[in-house]
Amino acid sequence: MASKAIKFSPALKELRIHLCQKSEASQGVRDFIEKYYVSIKQQNPKFPILIRECSGVQPRLWARYDGGRESSIPLTKLKADEVLQNVSLVSKHA
Repeated sequence: MASKAIKFSPALKELRIHLCQKSEASQGVRDFIEKYYVSIKQQNPKFPILIRECSGVQPRLWARYDGGRESSIPLTKLKADEVLQNVSLVSKHA
């Protein structure tokens, strides 16, 4: 389990991670989920983190903020640590 501490900004309301179950482009996202998801969820137990799998989809991180504003970051062919950096980045922006 990872020891990276990520505490989400109060302005962040939801994270969605889209990925393919099999594609090489989503391998880093699958590794991120396996390596970091549990510890992030333990640090933010009531925060909604949605994992959406769909065959053939390009991996992407979606962040929803106050007022319904959303942003997204492509995660194609990133390593697990790079995905973690992107989650950390969106968790601090409002």
